[in-house]
Amino acid sequence: MAAPIAPPPVIQLDGIHKVYDSGETTVQALRGVDLTVRRGEFVAIMGASGSGKSTLMNILGCLDTPTQGRYLLDGQRVDGLSRNALADLRNQKLGFVFQGFNLLARTSALQNVELPLLYDRTRGRPDPKALAKAALQRVGLADRLDHYPSQLSGGQQQRVAIARALVTEPTLLLADEPTGNLDSRTAIEVMVLFQALNRQGITLVLVTHELDIAQYATRVIDVRDGRIRRDAPVLGPHSASDDLVALDAESPDSLLDNPMVGAAGESRPEAVT
Repeated sequence: MAAPIAPPPVIQLDGIHKVYDSGETTVQALRGVDLTVRRGEFVAIMGASGSGKSTLMNILGCLDTPTQGRYLLDGQRVDGLSRNALADLRNQKLGFVFQGFNLLARTSALQNVELPLLYDRTRGRPDPKALAKAALQRVGLADRLDHYPSQLSGGQQQRVAIARALVTEPTLLLADEPTGNLDSRTAIEVMVLFQALNRQGITLVLVTHELDIAQYATRVIDVRDGRIRRDAPVLGPHSASDDLVALDAESPDSLLDNPMVGAAGESRPEAVT
């Protein structure tokens, strides 16, 4: 009996270069990056300002194209695709979570989450509203469907953004500084959610400059001067659920306002189903 064929990596970068040429100045943002990310990994990308991590994230997200090299996303060659083809690929394969949430201010949480389905030109969705409701329930916001962003806390807005990223059932979830605008406690709540999603098999790549946030991933990549300088597994990743419970033990009153923790102080990752 033939051995089963292994699925392709979600991300395969071979010799990726990115050069920005303004005419007077040439900037080599990426210098021969090789990277493989397999299904179910949770990868944190770190680097100082100007290191090339944002350029790398833009290329992974099909928001920019490499000057040189090969990029395969879920086995499909990406470099060389047209702008329209890249847009379709983003909507089919990728979910995005940003630091600034990027929610439409005059649109409800439910309508914000529906948007990617309305822009999907390749797959017919029989009931986008039901899919959006299910995505919001998955992140623990079933009771906030009709709320506008201004009626939600920062952590709730980020969870709406995560639901929007999940609603198309993407192959890869890309999070660019998703905790950058959040206080430390709310940041841990978001990482509880990310770790729960990863346990369900979702592949995540997260860009962060915070080492404590990177320690919730299972693999950390350091980018410096346009190159990957370090790529190593996290030995004993932190449990965001445990850290949240420990934080609440220090401040018991905060339990009353925390939808991610139960009455007995235990974390509720089961809100993600």
